[in-house]
Amino acid sequence: MSQVAVVGAGPIGLTLAGRLAQHGVDVALYDALPAHLGEGSKALCMQRETLEIWDRLGAGERVAERGVQWRVGRTYHGDRELFSVTLPGASDEHFPPFVNISQTEVERLLIARLAELGVTVKWGKCLAGLRQGDDVELTFTDGTTAHATYAVGTDGAHSAVRHAIGLAFEGHTFEDRFLIADVRAELPFPTERRFFFDPPWNPGRQVLIHPQPDGVWRIDWQVPPETDATTELVNGGLDRRIRAVIGPDVLYELIWMTGYRFSQRLADRFRVGRAFLAGDAAHVMSPFGARGLNSGAADAENLAWKLAAVLRGEAGDTLLDSYDGERRPAAIENLAVTNATMRFMVPHGWWHRSWRNAVLRLSERLAWARRRVNSGRLAQPFAYPASAFVGPPVAGLPAPGAVMVDAPVGGGRRLRSLTGEGFVALCFGEPAAPIDGCRLLLVGREVDDPTGRLRATYAPDGAPRAWLIRPDGHLAATGHPSQLPAMLEGALGRAG
Repeated sequence: MSQVAVVGAGPIGLTLAGRLAQHGVDVALYDALPAHLGEGSKALCMQRETLEIWDRLGAGERVAERGVQWRVGRTYHGDRELFSVTLPGASDEHFPPFVNISQTEVERLLIARLAELGVTVKWGKCLAGLRQGDDVELTFTDGTTAHATYAVGTDGAHSAVRHAIGLAFEGHTFEDRFLIADVRAELPFPTERRFFFDPPWNPGRQVLIHPQPDGVWRIDWQVPPETDATTELVNGGLDRRIRAVIGPDVLYELIWMTGYRFSQRLADRFRVGRAFLAGDAAHVMSPFGARGLNSGAADAENLAWKLAAVLRGEAGDTLLDSYDGERRPAAIENLAVTNATMRFMVPHGWWHRSWRNAVLRLSERLAWARRRVNSGRLAQPFAYPASAFVGPPVAGLPAPGAVMVDAPVGGGRRLRSLTGEGFVALCFGEPAAPIDGCRLLLVGREVDDPTGRLRATYAPDGAPRAWLIRPDGHLAATGHPSQLPAMLEGALGRAG
């Protein structure tokens, strides 16, 4: 019997299983496929915070080194550029804002890292049923069973775990289809994201182009609802589409192609008893803005340390309730953002389409119109200010619940590199008394502040101050160093 059973060995299940193992949890990872299936790019844009999560897992550098880094996104109307956006970020940050690498390759890298941690995927285990009592009993279609203290469904939009625990998955599916192709070719394109509204070679609809490693380019076409991907491949339609983008004489190799509709759906809850949902099993959304996989990775990181804390006896069951309380609002925000993007990209009705087209035409000349062009609001980490498990805000300081601001701490180290295993207390001015389960870092003793960024961010007034940082990299609370025990009690749900 394992402590946690993770069902689904996609990127979210692999992330969760790896982080649980690092926290000392006995984890079993199951997947319905007979083996890992390399199937095209799928999710592509890995956000900085996701890379940081994988760095804590021990795979972030591997992903970043293999991926294509980009900072500029360009938006066009027809064949005319409307504007470009340079993503924010300091030159000394560990990872760029986004790295493009296929989900398939990320999965291979994570599987290799999990093997180093002693976690292997149990392939060919298709879930048939789940029963809860003093533990969780999982039944598989091959007739075998397994038991675990907790179970997590990371098994995608058609989650067998979600069906087994009886949760609805309300939402809607967009009528228009999207055709996606991975093409290897030598092209003079820059390593930038390029989004086209109504280009001459896809009139009335959109095209998105992204670079990938090894000379591969991802092309997404919005196409009419009746478009069939196989028919496009057979009748030469796909070739004509590709040629319109890359040119008539460029040699190319088709690596992968698919066609599908995008949905916006959300589970009623992310927890039922001893069972949890994460990633696409809990929420699905359109990919414009790269919020699906990146949000799922944050689900995994949030849940991993909480399950570990409860299993170690450091926290009670209410801490596990905070997973739904923190990550479901994140999904709601992401769905709202992506829904607004899709309403702009695929307007319904004469009035909405006319307004969208007018905004695009005017955006060539007017800044206020350009600000209303929505080709996808890129993913950002969600903060938890409304959570009962983070402390109150303090004026002029980062908000508890937000992701920590990183900074150099001397010796080639960063603040983030010292977090992730357990709670960390960052102290200024005077040390705190030792606390079980919390690593103390006094600035000027255990860590330095060579750039001044630590003090400018976390203690600008020069007074003694302590910050409690959670294992998932979010700020838990701040106050005088003497208040750290109370902060930790609150972060674990033991206060009051």
